[in-house]
Amino acid sequence: MERMSLEHEGKVALLRFNHPEVMNAIGGQMLRDFVEAIEEVKARGTETRCLMITGSGRAFCAGANLQDDDSGKKSKEAGASLRNSYHPLMFEIRDLGMPVVTAVNGAAAGVGMSFAMIGDIVCASKQAYFLQAFARIGLIPDGGATYLLPRLVGWGRAMELSMLAEKLPAETAHEWGLVNRLFDDQDSLDAGSLEIATKLANGPKSLSLIRKAYWQTWGNGYEQQLELEAQLQNEAGRTQDFREGVSAFLEKRDASFGGQ
Repeated sequence: MERMSLEHEGKVALLRFNHPEVMNAIGGQMLRDFVEAIEEVKARGTETRCLMITGSGRAFCAGANLQDDDSGKKSKEAGASLRNSYHPLMFEIRDLGMPVVTAVNGAAAGVGMSFAMIGDIVCASKQAYFLQAFARIGLIPDGGATYLLPRLVGWGRAMELSMLAEKLPAETAHEWGLVNRLFDDQDSLDAGSLEIATKLANGPKSLSLIRKAYWQTWGNGYEQQLELEAQLQNEAGRTQDFREGVSAFLEKRDASFGGQ
């Protein structure tokens, strides 16, 4: 992979946007590398139990690389690029059978903000900022931003961020609920995010089912969601981790989950 790097820290897959010369703006090669990395993470099975996404250099991801011939051309058929490239990748991340942590170390702009928001736990350094940059070049938010943003910060704030295209500092994003954990600097972000990811990686199989339940809740009515809970609870109740969790509780010891 040329534009993404993938390392493994125990049971955590550490994926970095890796084109700091352009603030990790996404071009065609980076998209292909991203897809390859997700496939590699999935192929490892239970050896990897949490995905952490961050950026190299001073940015998380500055959005689409407009100078890249593969992904930067915005024409009347820009939607085709989204359908063919970004949407399948977003679906892959959404449907991963493991928790996802995003560690926003700098600018998260355009579709880079969408990649930041897709994390189950969003961490950020105080030097980071978020930017719905699309209106600056005459486009609309994409990458699922119009779905996630109003659900995270509310309708009014989502409209403000999208129409005015102003920077949202990480500290304000934390106050608004867009960021879960805020860290003072890069070093504390790296250490703190990895600590959270490691905790999740050592958690039970049910964490993946929790993700599924919450992703589906937006499209379900109350009755549908209760039925989904029952179905997923059946699935969780059949896992080795459930048996281990109950045994650990009764024996008054810490549980040792294996992700199965």
